[in-house]
Amino acid sequence: MQRGSEMTAAFSTLDEVRDMLRALPESDAKSFDAAAARNGQLTKPPGALGRLEDLAIWYAGWRGVATPKIEAPQIIVFAGNHGIAAQGVSAFPAEVTAQMVLNFQHGGAAINQLAATFGAKLDVHALTLEQPTADFTQAPAMSEAEVIDALRTGWQAVDETADVLIVGEMGIGNTTCAAALAAACFGGVPADWVGRGTGVDDAGLAIKQRIVAEGLARHATAHDGLEKLRCLGGREVAAMAGAILRARLLRIPVLLDGFICCAAAGSLMHTAPDALAHCVAGHLSAEGSHDRLLNVLRKEPLLSLGLRLGEASGAALSLGVLQGAVACLSGMATFAEAGVAAG
Repeated sequence: MQRGSEMTAAFSTLDEVRDMLRALPESDAKSFDAAAARNGQLTKPPGALGRLEDLAIWYAGWRGVATPKIEAPQIIVFAGNHGIAAQGVSAFPAEVTAQMVLNFQHGGAAINQLAATFGAKLDVHALTLEQPTADFTQAPAMSEAEVIDALRTGWQAVDETADVLIVGEMGIGNTTCAAALAAACFGGVPADWVGRGTGVDDAGLAIKQRIVAEGLARHATAHDGLEKLRCLGGREVAAMAGAILRARLLRIPVLLDGFICCAAAGSLMHTAPDALAHCVAGHLSAEGSHDRLLNVLRKEPLLSLGLRLGEASGAALSLGVLQGAVACLSGMATFAEAGVAAG
C-alpha cells in the first residue's frame, strides 16, 4: 500500500503537528466496499457475527486490502512521572513508575503475558523518569520543547511494519492529569472526570478534584487539545498521542486502552474532530469516568471486564477480538466457494 511521504514526516513545533492534523489520510473506500461485499457473501446468515463484521470491514478499509491478515501487532507502553504526584494524588509513591518499567523489561507484568498470548511485539519507553513534569497547578506541565520531545518519542516508537497498534502507559499520578486533560477538552466539573485511580480513599479523591480544579483555572486560556496536553498532560500521555497520530499517517488501525489512553487520544480529537477515525475502543475500564470519555469520543468499547490496570492490558485483550474478526472475514468461504446455496 502506498503510504507516501508521511513515513518521513517530522515536526519541531506544535503548529507543525496542527498542520498534520489538518491533512489526515482517510480509510481506503474501495477496500472497505470490497470487504463489505465479501462479508455479505460469507457462509453465515447476514449479521450473524454481529460487531465482528463491522470491525473487520473497518480494519480492511484502513489496511487497504479486502482480505486482510493481522501478522505484526505492536504494543507500546510509555512511562512518565508527574509533578502533581507530590501532592498525594496516588495510593503509591512515584518510585513505583521506575519499578514497574523494570518489571515490564523483565517480562513480569500483565501486559507481557497478554502480548505473548496474542503474538504482539511489546516495546517499553521510559520518558525522563528522573525529571517529573512540572506541577500543573503551579506552571504548565511541559514547555513546548518538552511536549514536542514526548510527541516525537511516541511518533518514533511506532514500527512502520505494524498492522495494529496498541499504546498504554505507566505513571503514578496520571489519572489526575488525564482527568484534567479530559475536563479541559470536553467540559464539565472536576467531579465529572476524577476517579479513584490506584484506589485512593475519599480524602485522596478530594485532593485529586482540588488539583484538577486548580489546573483548569490556571490554564483556562489553552486554546486547543495540543496546548491543553502541554499544560495539563504528562510525557507518557503526549507520547501516546504522538504514536496514535503516526499510526493514522501510516494507516495502522489503533485499539485504544483505558481512560488515560483515551484522554491522550482526546487531545488529538479536540484539535481535529476526525483524528480518531482509525481508532476503536478496546475496552471500558473500571475508572469511573471512562464511559463518559468514550461517549464524547463516540467509541463503543469491544470489552467491559472491570479492568483498571492500565499498561495497555484491556486493549491487548481486545486484540484477540480483532484477530478473530479479521480471520473470519478473510478465511471463511463464500457461498460460491463452498458450493452452498445462499438465502
